[in-house]
Amino acid sequence: MRNRVLHSFPILLLKLHLKKNMALVGIWVLLVLIFLGDFGKVLGIPYLFLDPEYLNKVSWLGFFMMGIGFAIFTMAFHMTTYIMDAARFQFLATLSRPFIRFCVNNSLIPLVVYLVYIFSVIAFQLDNISQDGWGIMGYLLGFAGGSLLMYLMMFGYFALTNKDFFVMFTDSLDKRLRKVNVSRANVIKRYKDRKLAKDTVDTYLDINLKFKKVREDLARFEGHKLLKVFDQNHLNLVIIGVVLVLTILFLGFFREYEFLQFPAAMSVMLIFSILTLMVGALTFWLRSWSTFVVILLFVLLNASSKTPWLNRPHTALGMDYEVEKAPYNLHRMQALLHPDTLKKDKEKTLEILDNWRAKFPKDKPPKMLLIACSGGGQRAALWTLHVLQQMHVHSEGRFMPHTQLITGASGGIVGAAFFRELYLRSLQDPSIQLASSEYREQISSDNLNPIIFTLMVNDLLIRNQYVEYHDRFYLKDRGFAFENQLNKNTGGVLDKPLHAYASPEYHAKIPMMPVAPLIVNDGRKLYISPHHVSYLCVSENSNMPLDEKSQAIDFLRFFHHQDAENLRFISALRMGATFPFVTPNIQLPSDPQMEIMDSGLSDNFGVKDALRFISVFEDWMEANTAGVVLVTIRDSEKNLEIEKKTPPTIMQKLITPLKNIYVNWDNVQTINNETMFNYMKAKVGFELDRIEFEYSTKDFLERQRTTNLTGEVESEDLDVQRASLNWRLTAREKRDILDCIGSIQNQQSLERLSAIFSEKAEKPHDLP
Repeated sequence: MRNRVLHSFPILLLKLHLKKNMALVGIWVLLVLIFLGDFGKVLGIPYLFLDPEYLNKVSWLGFFMMGIGFAIFTMAFHMTTYIMDAARFQFLATLSRPFIRFCVNNSLIPLVVYLVYIFSVIAFQLDNISQDGWGIMGYLLGFAGGSLLMYLMMFGYFALTNKDFFVMFTDSLDKRLRKVNVSRANVIKRYKDRKLAKDTVDTYLDINLKFKKVREDLARFEGHKLLKVFDQNHLNLVIIGVVLVLTILFLGFFREYEFLQFPAAMSVMLIFSILTLMVGALTFWLRSWSTFVVILLFVLLNASSKTPWLNRPHTALGMDYEVEKAPYNLHRMQALLHPDTLKKDKEKTLEILDNWRAKFPKDKPPKMLLIACSGGGQRAALWTLHVLQQMHVHSEGRFMPHTQLITGASGGIVGAAFFRELYLRSLQDPSIQLASSEYREQISSDNLNPIIFTLMVNDLLIRNQYVEYHDRFYLKDRGFAFENQLNKNTGGVLDKPLHAYASPEYHAKIPMMPVAPLIVNDGRKLYISPHHVSYLCVSENSNMPLDEKSQAIDFLRFFHHQDAENLRFISALRMGATFPFVTPNIQLPSDPQMEIMDSGLSDNFGVKDALRFISVFEDWMEANTAGVVLVTIRDSEKNLEIEKKTPPTIMQKLITPLKNIYVNWDNVQTINNETMFNYMKAKVGFELDRIEFEYSTKDFLERQRTTNLTGEVESEDLDVQRASLNWRLTAREKRDILDCIGSIQNQQSLERLSAIFSEKAEKPHDLP
């Protein structure tokens, strides 16, 4: 019995994959780790599979699409392994529908992964949403329906096209069988030989899921005829593989249609399928030369990737890439920071500050608010918007007129920009309810599906589609897909050129809000603002010393001839929110080419920029305000418990140095910000205060514990899962983010804000 199991076709295929096809098996292992939450949980990767969103909601239809994706990847695995390994098992060629029978026996690994996925979905849905059993059953039926539909279509094609040995060689088979003389002793000898052979198959699993013995009397047929059956099957598999890949790529021409923006996890499965099918196709056409050719193609592609044809820039919409490039060198940067230029820009901003002061009674200096919001993907965008809405409610609509500057990074600045635009519109349209849940739903709507789909059908190959913006054409890429989806989610209110905010900022209707991404080339910041802010680029000394390195570049002046003022504002937001590998770094029209990435790498909390602004206009603030309040909106805890250390494994020793850099980057920035704030507080001649909001599970859990009326609360019951760093949030993550405003610290911060805007506090002229 033991030998029968060890020499059964499913077990031998499993052993062969573990020995020979570890790259393909590795993809299945990666999927299992993702489903179990052991890979990519911080980035929210498991939730893309366990809670797929399609057409802006999680439903059976999203799971139906996931079923299709799983089925396509599973068939790609079957097709590739059949092409590479089926000829080792020549008995297959003597069976009817050999490929289908191969798939049945090759399904051990996919079956295990399917079961892990189903149980993971059930566990996740029960734990993360208020969904009853019937709702989850609907999800699973949708998943099963998508898988079955795709399997029926593909197996139907194979059943009609793949011929077996008997059909191809009926005449020669009949003659051969008549000549075969198989004695009992010969059969026993060959049976023993097969037992000793490692790859000898005794039994196989038939289509009816019953084990059958391999026929011994077919072993003497000519090998070249058996291989001819495999070649015919292989050709059909390659044809359908090529058709499948071309179909997926063809969909890229219609990717802006919402119904074609597949769930992100489905797009990932299709990418895995394409890569797997490419392995099978190369093996079929190149045989033993496949490894050499793949290496050669990679070397050639890497060498040719520098050519203009393959290395076209990821552009910023609105800018002119056809005119002469902006000179990007130390001499020009030094020239743009001439003392007269710094003085001129500072005087212009002083006019803005005077306009802000004019909104309040002359005899009562107002409090000035500066808001710094941290980055953190969509969770930071939702958290920032939610905090600003709560500030609006608790201040009875008074905090925004007192706010003169908003700084920040990544998702935080996206959420703040959305609120600022809504506030600007509300000045003309009183019907706009700034605290409406509608806007929270908009900013937290999925942004990831179109990005990953575009990556699959467009960016992995050659970008070949253009979009027209203000009479100029720009290549479409996943960065544009992000902008386009953000524009749709927010109702198109942010789709403006940069200069559209020049007048509202100048007349102090809305706060100034420079977007400050990082320049990859030299580590400087790029201040993107409708007003010149060169005074933020160097120290306060108006005569810049020759040995001082400028800390930033004024975008508007540096790219004046490249039409900087017509930069699409959403493109500016995207420059400050470039998530590695998800949205590409933007390249700007300079010589050498300037490359821009996420502002979180230089100042993830926006505190540095706010303090620099205070430093520049310290004298004016002392003379014209009743003090300055810095409001910080963090999407992480400032004070974390010290993590307990355990003896590390060898793998942890290798990974820990890189992990420490990533984990401690926020801690390092926080400590530096604390030092600078305390220094500034002691330096300035006016009251400098701070109000902090945190997206912190720690404080919310403490509040749950203290307000619990039913007795002891188990720690696992208080475990609130921190939202992932992603451009897509689950229903549970959204709820946790919104609930966190109820923490003790955040409620105290709102109370402090309310006290500032009490009845006795000053009111701007434009408020009732």
